[in-house]
Amino acid sequence: MTRLHHDRPLIHPDCTITDSRFGAYVEIGAGSRVAHSEFGDYSYCDRFADIANATIGKFANIASFARVGPTDHPMQRASLHHFLYRSGDYWDDAQDDPEFFAHRRSRRARIGHDSWIGHNAIIRPEITVGDGAVVAAGAVVTRDVAPYMIVAGVPAAPLRTRFDPDTAARLVALAWWDWPHAALRAALTDFRTLSVHAFLEKYGG
Repeated sequence: MTRLHHDRPLIHPDCTITDSRFGAYVEIGAGSRVAHSEFGDYSYCDRFADIANATIGKFANIASFARVGPTDHPMQRASLHHFLYRSGDYWDDAQDDPEFFAHRRSRRARIGHDSWIGHNAIIRPEITVGDGAVVAAGAVVTRDVAPYMIVAGVPAAPLRTRFDPDTAARLVALAWWDWPHAALRAALTDFRTLSVHAFLEKYGG
């Protein structure tokens, strides 16, 4: 069994990592591409995820083939093609367009703590997926997702909340994802066995 580490990410084979930072106990699945992004502690992506210009919270669960922050083409220009901004690939006397890349990298997607992004889902740039939210497999998220909401479809629409608003607010306030590693271990049995309401009652959320 593979063990995760607090001081380095577990990066599986054939990944492409560019200008990205990883917290403790992070895992990046085989064949994934991560660019200009941050992963919070304990978060992971499964195989062949494609994540760009994104801030990923703690304990995020990102399934295989998910795409977060896919880049856009310049639809307002005469051409969509990347010869406009990757010009140096085509002409010796042309430079790439730094302003285009700076603008692209500024349009960050944000994935909340303890969220679940399903297989083959797409999260558009500048979208926020709230803490505890679930994005169904194959969904295309074009609007912000509230904490503890489940969304599905193309474009994604709310299906239902995971918990009632009071319970969701109490979980966000408890912010167990910020607990130290030892505290998480001490509470492991309660995470496994208690209902969410019993857990909140015990831990004061």
